[in-house]
Amino acid sequence: MQKNTIDIINLGCSKNLVDSEILSRQLEAQGYKVVHDPQDPKGSIVIINTCGFIGDAKEESINTILQFGELRRKHKIERLLVMGCLSGRYIKELPTEIQEVDRYYGKFNWKEILTDLGQSYDPKLSLERTLTTPSHYAYLKISEGCNRFCSYCAIPIITGRHQSRPIEDLEAEVKWLVSQGVKEFQVIAQDLSYYGMDLYHSLKLAELVERLSDIKGVEWLRLHYAYPAQFPFDVLRVMRERDNVCKYIDIAFQHISDNVLEKMHRHVTSKETYELIGRIREEVPGVHVRTTLLTGHPGETEDDFNQLMEFVQKARFERMGAFPYSEEEGTYSAEHYKDDIPFEVKQERVDRIMEAQEEISREINQQKVGKVMKVIIDREESDFFVGRTQFDSPEVDPEVLISKNKDLKIGEFYPILITGAEDYDLYGELKD
Repeated sequence: MQKNTIDIINLGCSKNLVDSEILSRQLEAQGYKVVHDPQDPKGSIVIINTCGFIGDAKEESINTILQFGELRRKHKIERLLVMGCLSGRYIKELPTEIQEVDRYYGKFNWKEILTDLGQSYDPKLSLERTLTTPSHYAYLKISEGCNRFCSYCAIPIITGRHQSRPIEDLEAEVKWLVSQGVKEFQVIAQDLSYYGMDLYHSLKLAELVERLSDIKGVEWLRLHYAYPAQFPFDVLRVMRERDNVCKYIDIAFQHISDNVLEKMHRHVTSKETYELIGRIREEVPGVHVRTTLLTGHPGETEDDFNQLMEFVQKARFERMGAFPYSEEEGTYSAEHYKDDIPFEVKQERVDRIMEAQEEISREINQQKVGKVMKVIIDREESDFFVGRTQFDSPEVDPEVLISKNKDLKIGEFYPILITGAEDYDLYGELKD
């Protein structure tokens, strides 16, 4: 155990990661050394940033707290602090259930950690953070919360109503990150589509992206987690016209059956969904659409699922994930519907969807063989340099495996000739 060293264990989504990075910067400014390796904790103080979204994530958070709680009980660490979505959601229950934790914090009062350590929050560093990602890319969180209240989703319960960050603050943050060597930005929110409505009384995503893309040094901007209802169509023009705005959009459609969409409170119809996808592809040629689908929502019939399978085949998403429904207490689904579909059926439906998607992904990848694509290098492995195209977000999307016949630098862009394709990953070599 090293004195003046703090382990921050980050669980959950990229939005949580940003919070951990901001906290890290504040702690380092106070003289602490901050590390982030849950497998090899070194500090006398451990801070766990938890996720409380769905069952599996909650279980991981609980197990991590118990693991470090045991170290705290054996005096192998001096203090254990827990923050984030899970602790915020169960702030009354957790202190009783797991007493080895010195203090629990919510998602938004993490500044109190500094106070409890005898320090104070420095507002001059509010737009700065210590990156835990490779130094050439960063996540940019443009809002918190959500106003949609989908039947199955606990996010509004955990994070509250949508709160957009001012455009000027985001511009300043991007400029600072660029000065630190960041070239690629993953623009994230629970709901990109709603950005600006609460702050400016109109949808402002297009203006935000346009202004961020004007900043010198911004090579790529990539958009994550739009909502299909009230989609801000003007962002498509920006995506089409700006070379540094990736031809990539992440929209969680969840389902296509009108029966299920209504039960989910998605405020969109099957017809509107197909029209939206068509318009995106028409206005942004070559765009890659990422989506998430949900199987086994209460009331989903075999016919509903067959419509979902047909949707996957027709839409031919370039990127897709699928998950089984998980009942979350406090949500509309938990309080008004019976979780009437066995988990085995939910999972079998996920497997069938992903099997279909695998074939689609393979066919799309095969079309890229012989093309030269702009690729950023993320890391070096024993046999390959590993990079991504504008169509690939870190951690979740396929990668490009590049032969090591020439030396490439991490964080730099190169023209890569695609020489081969698998179901998801591509192979390539540096074009002379």
